Amino acid sequence: MKVIDTGIPGLIALQPKVFGDARGFFLETYAESRYHSVGITQRFVQANHSRSRRGVLRGLHYQLTQSQGKLVSVARGSAFDVAVDVRRGSPTFGKHFGLVLDDVAHRQMFVPPGFAHGFLVLSDECDFLYQVTDYYHPASEQGIAWNDPDLAIDWPIQDVLLSDKDRLHPYLADQDPDKLPVWDALVMAAAPGS
Repeated sequence: MKVIDTGIPGLIALQPKVFGDARGFFLETYAESRYHSVGITQRFVQANHSRSRRGVLRGLHYQLTQSQGKLVSVARGSAFDVAVDVRRGSPTFGKHFGLVLDDVAHRQMFVPPGFAHGFLVLSDECDFLYQVTDYYHPASEQGIAWNDPDLAIDWPIQDVLLSDKDRLHPYLADQDPDKLPVWDALVMAAAPGS
């Protein structure tokens, strides 16, 4: 497994080893010891699967309480996946990283708690997989506008399909600071022995 540099501490992109031949392919999508060795030590409590069509953009989402880390990948199709550091006080606040996840390279990304996450479907259909470190908590769900000019995310498609809820997310600069996670608190919560 190869780690891809994201330039943002804690945000980890991975290229797993894929074993293929004329019959198809095999890869490990998660092995605790291997993932621990690259810094993904959180426990996953739930796995989710969504299907979307071309041009659908889901995000940018995060939870203020019960903050979720997410190990994401694509089982079928392709999507442009993005994570944005929205942790108040973080040295990389407002920085983002994006990469294509697909069913050819089988890359994965671990999005730690305190990051807003979203993806844009590039193929006709896409099956997107998430393993999460905490349960969905609707009352604490927050979001940032996908097209925030300060984030300057280079989405490969501009004419996107959004949910009504995702259309209403504010720009990061306009988000109520009390609705942003705090970097120091998340760092302390992840520290050994806490």
